[in-house]
Amino acid sequence: MTPEARLARARNATMTTFGLVGAISAVWVVRIPALRDKFGLTELQVGLEVLAWGLGALIAMQAATRLLTRHGSHRVLCLAVPASVAGLLLLAFAPAFPFLVAGGLVFGGLFGLVDVAANAQASHLERVGGRPLMGRMHAGWSLGAVIGGLAGAGLAAAGLGFTTSVAATAVVALVPAAWVMFRFLPDTPPPAAVPAGPGRRPRLPRVVLLLGALMFCAFLAEGAVADWSGLHLHDGLGASEAVAALGYPAFELAMLIGRLWCDRVTRRCGARTLLTGAGLAGAAGFAVFVTAPTPPLAVAGLVLVGAAVCVVVPLTFSLAGLAGGERSAAAIARAGMLGYCGLLLGPVAIGLVADHASLHAAFLLLVPVCLAVAAGAWALPDLRVPGHAEAAGTPAEPAPHP
Repeated sequence: MTPEARLARARNATMTTFGLVGAISAVWVVRIPALRDKFGLTELQVGLEVLAWGLGALIAMQAATRLLTRHGSHRVLCLAVPASVAGLLLLAFAPAFPFLVAGGLVFGGLFGLVDVAANAQASHLERVGGRPLMGRMHAGWSLGAVIGGLAGAGLAAAGLGFTTSVAATAVVALVPAAWVMFRFLPDTPPPAAVPAGPGRRPRLPRVVLLLGALMFCAFLAEGAVADWSGLHLHDGLGASEAVAALGYPAFELAMLIGRLWCDRVTRRCGARTLLTGAGLAGAAGFAVFVTAPTPPLAVAGLVLVGAAVCVVVPLTFSLAGLAGGERSAAAIARAGMLGYCGLLLGPVAIGLVADHASLHAAFLLLVPVCLAVAAGAWALPDLRVPGHAEAAGTPAEPAPHP
């Protein structure tokens, strides 16, 4: 097989992995009401289950650094992808709430491991292929989430319970999980790049923390829209339940379309410029959303937010891999861990502000959050995503190490 064919095979496998993880996560999320009914859970218990999933993901992201450094993302993905699908069975057949929490912790950990390894593999493919790919990869996740959400809704409409729905999803998902196992591109670092003993490892560049902060802001905005936008449309603007339910799908569709164009725009204007524009556009979208007098105009604001913030996560993952140099996997894991804290804490913070002030005031705070993305992006060093140098008409060269 030619190098080009191996590269194309790895790209397809990595995009499939993103889509697969997005789909199984969406099926689980949309069937949470059925999970609550199965065990008779309170709102607090549902929150604890979601928290267990998030904590598992964060713990695995911290542990992923050593695994990826020693074994490479290709080997980690070969085992973690089918394991994450099988982890759904722990949720499907949990006999009681304590087992459900333990299953959520394990499933979240496997999800976090696959997420970091898939982003590390995508970053490796960008460097080998010499062109940006991360936007397309995350578009695969968005597409998978849409498909998984529709599948979960269809299973619910068919009257299937939580156990049957999640178990059937796991069985079907094992097919693509097995297909991708041995199609990734090897990226094991050279022996010199792997610490031989307990000696002190080189520190990651500070720019990785800045990229993690930008990702934190983007995930905070995404989580707030997912959990609270419907309530603002319904309670604040008087939209019917059907109209209020359209806000989040419109947001996700804008995310998907924006990520499909992300790589092409990155090649034309560069990552730093695109991130700066995304922060400004996201702030404008939230301003429209919170000041709109009618539900349709508010939904248009959400569409603008989705089209803007959709590029932040893939670009910050890509830039973290470049900034990390030989420790690209560690940089991606560190940035990802900071970013997912925003996804966990964002909806909680919005709820606290809404409880003490109003939901309108809580969403208004997301305007400066997006402006912080623009300011932080402008402060980034000139890290060029592979392919941008060629598009600018200058010879391609490795990204400078900050």
